[in-house]
Amino acid sequence: MSDKRVTAFCAAAIALLVTHAFAASIYQCTDATGKKLTSDRPIAACFDREQRELRPDGSVKRLVPPTMTAEERNELELRDRAESAKRVGVKDAVRRDRLLATRFPNEAAHNKARETALNDARRAVQLSEARLTLLTTERKPLLDESEFYVGKQLPPKLKQLLDANDAATDAQRSLLQNQQEEIVRINTNFDAELERLRRLWGGAAPGAVAVHAVSTTPGVSSAASAPSKTASN
Repeated sequence: MSDKRVTAFCAAAIALLVTHAFAASIYQCTDATGKKLTSDRPIAACFDREQRELRPDGSVKRLVPPTMTAEERNELELRDRAESAKRVGVKDAVRRDRLLATRFPNEAAHNKARETALNDARRAVQLSEARLTLLTTERKPLLDESEFYVGKQLPPKLKQLLDANDAATDAQRSLLQNQQEEIVRINTNFDAELERLRRLWGGAAPGAVAVHAVSTTPGVSSAASAPSKTASN
């Protein structure tokens, strides 16, 4: 076969392939005016609506969804993110519930963990109360001495001691209040956790129990998130 014939044959084959490629798909849609349109490529007038991509035999190859606007794409992305976060949240809830049920197989174990956490907090309260009693005792002789200076300026040393006692007392009272509030938070967290455990012990599937919010104040956590306050450590 001559070179010219080979070249002609190749050109014809390419043309046939191109023709077949364009004929491989047919697009149909109905535009905004109700007119039915047909083309061998996606129809620009129907980018805002669904189009049908047909095979050469007329059967539907696929449905081409409308081209989304920037706002629609953002909304879709937000929905996808929300769904992804929801799936992650469910997995985390299942994992937490399984760990919780493993750590506390019964109510006695959970009560023991509660008492351990409360005992630590109660000891802290006792220490603070003892410190306040000591500060009050230390203050009494200072007040007795200050009575000699009624209407007069206190000696610098005496004033310094009284001011230091006042500052230490205020700080200790603030600490005591925080410690007392921590006892309330510990009980609140354990109560919510116990309610969750009772449902798990009763046969509820891990992750299916509604999540109850608990305190996230630094230094305060539930038994599940603070092993140092449970009996399992």
